[in-house]
Amino acid sequence: MMIEAVIWDFGGVLTTSPFEAFSRFETERGLPADIIRRTNAANHLENAWAKFERAEVDIEAFDELFAAESLALGAAVRGKDVLPLLSGDLRPEMVEALKRVKAKFKTGCITNNLPANAIGSKSGRTLYVAEVMALFDHVIESAKIGLRKPDPRIYRMMVETLQVDPKSCVYLDDLGINLKPAREMGMTTIKVVNAAQAIGELEAATGLALR
Repeated sequence: MMIEAVIWDFGGVLTTSPFEAFSRFETERGLPADIIRRTNAANHLENAWAKFERAEVDIEAFDELFAAESLALGAAVRGKDVLPLLSGDLRPEMVEALKRVKAKFKTGCITNNLPANAIGSKSGRTLYVAEVMALFDHVIESAKIGLRKPDPRIYRMMVETLQVDPKSCVYLDDLGINLKPAREMGMTTIKVVNAAQAIGELEAATGLALR
C-alpha cells in the first residue's frame, strides 16, 4: 500500500533523547546509574510518570510519588528535579526531513508529555518550538486527552483524524514499547536510534530524498 501519512513521536525523535541528561544528572548527584529510567520503567502503566502524563495527578503529587518510587529502587529523586531534564535539543536534520515529508504526505505527532510541559505552557513553549509544531496536520498530547502511548486508542485517534488506513502510515518513535501497537495496527515502524539511521529508514519507507 502507498504511504499517505508519517506520524512522529517528539522527544527522542525530533529532539535529542533526555536519557543523556538523566545520566549527567545522576553522575553529578552521585545517584545510582539509570535510577531515573528504572523508576520510569517500573510499573510503567500506573507509576507516577504514567499518571502525570495522563494528567491524573498534579505536579506536587508527581514530585512526591516519583521520590517514593525512586527511593524503593535505591535513591530518592524528586519528580520536580527530573522535569528540567526533559527538553532535549532539536535535531535540525530531523526537522528538515519532517519539512520534506510534509510537502508530500499527511503528518501527525503523538507525544507523551506532562501537563507542566504541555504545548502552550511556559516550559512547553521552549520544548515544542512553534515552527516545528506547525509542520504537523494534527498533534495529540497525552496530558490533554488523558491517554498515553502505548495505549492503542491514541494511535487509532490519530489515523481517524488524518483519515488514513494504518497500513498506509509510517510511525517513528525512540521506544520499542510505543512502536508495538502501531506495528500491530499495520503501520510501518521505525525505531529511532539516531538521526542518520532514522532518516535512512524513512527514505526507504517513503521513497523520498530527505537530506
